[in-house]
Amino acid sequence: MLKKEKKYTYFEAGEGTPIIILHGLMGGLSNFDGVANFFPPKGYKVVIPELPIYTQNILKTNVKAFSKFVKDFVVFKGFDKVILLGNSLGGHIGLYFTKMYPDLVKALVITGSSGLYESGMGESYPKRGDYEYIKKKAEDVFYDPAIATKEIVDEVFATVNDRIKLIKTLTIAKSAIRHNMAKDLPKMTTPTCIIWGRNDKV
Repeated sequence: MLKKEKKYTYFEAGEGTPIIILHGLMGGLSNFDGVANFFPPKGYKVVIPELPIYTQNILKTNVKAFSKFVKDFVVFKGFDKVILLGNSLGGHIGLYFTKMYPDLVKALVITGSSGLYESGMGESYPKRGDYEYIKKKAEDVFYDPAIATKEIVDEVFATVNDRIKLIKTLTIAKSAIRHNMAKDLPKMTTPTCIIWGRNDKV
């Protein structure tokens, strides 16, 4: 069940060491149902904040600003040290957060994180009106293309055909390149687990 407090909307379950899950660019909170169900019985509090990817001012639509949002959320919740688990853009936000606020991070887990290696969107991005092209791109994100359900493809298609969301998506993509963390990662001392699929094309 989602909670709404001040400017924050988030899912929370369990008690114990907080695990803050950071979703990706097109990802929703429901993408993490498995994690949200697995960890609470094992002594962890799972918290998934809704990131303001498409709701902040264009000047605050970047990795640095999203990281500051997460920091403010951690302070708001009164957490001492958290485990950050970030996927895709969420991993990048987690990396930047850990670099800037290492005292707040107990450990970092990133999966398919942006900010380390960018392959771009291929030969052209985006073919906005081409549903099949968007469907193929959405399927490329998953090892099993069947996971890219019609609901997910419809959401991505709607996003790239929304002018404001499209501009913000491109702004975030440029921010991911600008805030590349490949040289920072070796200098970070926080315990970090990097998960990268062998078949990851993105």
